[in-house]
Amino acid sequence: MAEFSSIVLALILGLVLALFLLRFFSRHNHKNLPNGSMGFPFVGETLALLKPHSSNSMGTFLQERVSRYGKVFKSHLFGSPAIVSCDHDLNMFILQNEERLFEASYPKAMHDILGQFSLLVISGDLHRKLRNFVVTFTTVSKSSPRFLNFAENLAISMLDSWKGRKEIDFLKEIRKLTLSLMVKSVLSIEPEEPRALRILDDFRTYMKGFVSLPLNFPGSSYSKAVKIVSVALDILLGGYETTSTLIALIVYFLGHVPKAFQTLKEEHEAVRKSKQVGEPLDLEDYKRMEFTKNVIYESMRCGNVVKFLHRKATQDVHYKEYFIPSGWKVIPVLSSPHLDPSLHESPLKFNPWRWKNQETRKKVMPFGGGPRLCPGAELAKVEIAFFLHHLVLNYRWKIREDEFPVAYPYVEFRRGLLLEVEPAQEEFRK
Repeated sequence: MAEFSSIVLALILGLVLALFLLRFFSRHNHKNLPNGSMGFPFVGETLALLKPHSSNSMGTFLQERVSRYGKVFKSHLFGSPAIVSCDHDLNMFILQNEERLFEASYPKAMHDILGQFSLLVISGDLHRKLRNFVVTFTTVSKSSPRFLNFAENLAISMLDSWKGRKEIDFLKEIRKLTLSLMVKSVLSIEPEEPRALRILDDFRTYMKGFVSLPLNFPGSSYSKAVKIVSVALDILLGGYETTSTLIALIVYFLGHVPKAFQTLKEEHEAVRKSKQVGEPLDLEDYKRMEFTKNVIYESMRCGNVVKFLHRKATQDVHYKEYFIPSGWKVIPVLSSPHLDPSLHESPLKFNPWRWKNQETRKKVMPFGGGPRLCPGAELAKVEIAFFLHHLVLNYRWKIREDEFPVAYPYVEFRRGLLLEVEPAQEEFRK
């Protein structure tokens, strides 16, 4: 009797599992859905998407899926059925139709870290009001000589500290610089105060937890990030993690393309020749730094600071031949069009000169798009340009052969971007 009961129970469990699998796969086969694979039930393909890879590549997961299914495919990611877009036109359509057809939809676990008032997760009137506040702050800062002088002096101070040193842990140093700039301007905390260093440590914890799996047990990256969310929210304003990562990418690419370094240096030598000795930079100087801006844009395209975004369809959407069901997650992958050979000649080549062609700007979304276009982009470009001015006039550097940027999907360097530095010629060292 016991044996018979075990057989019946096994048959029932098998039937339940079969019905679940049938329902799981059948509900993901709507007419005109993009081709793709849903992976395993519950787990889906999230781990494969998040597998670390060089940030100036699509990664194995996307490369294989695009090759097999095309630039738009279905999957199961972050606990939800999803449409993944590696297509530039569809990405633009998604971002431009936010709050009409799509909305921001970060996994619930990320909400615990980001908080209920993060610009990443809020929408509607509240998002517009908070974004306007950030835009106002960055606009005022960009036009403030006092702020710009502080930013420039901070860069000079950091570079002066390199004198006599042969090797620089660049990523660590540039993070200190950008965070010091922020805590001074936003929180009125002096960079040398212990509180500033604690904020830096907390922010690194926050970033690791933000992209980790939501495993909420003591000691996990996720649980640590949740604990320090109040501090993280204070310092998230302005996207300074993005700024420091972008500067590191610029330094990395310039170290591998001597011609770009030399052209950039010549532009800044011309700017310095037009100034009095010790005269600070201003916005008029920034406007003359055209090649500098091209270097920034190209580093964003090649380095992919932001790999993809989280969105959700708020209603059934028909786009060209594709059907996107209401409630499904939508993942616009920004890095894929950046490296698409049908959009860019030699896409893996770092070539700032390609930005002389205005058409390039229509094919790249380095700062996002639509209502969520990065509000701090313009201020960040000014800060980066001022830093590069003093960097290229004062130093040359070499990068280890085994160093490269890795997408986790947040960007890190394998060895922290260790630089072998040497002073530049004396003529323009100001």
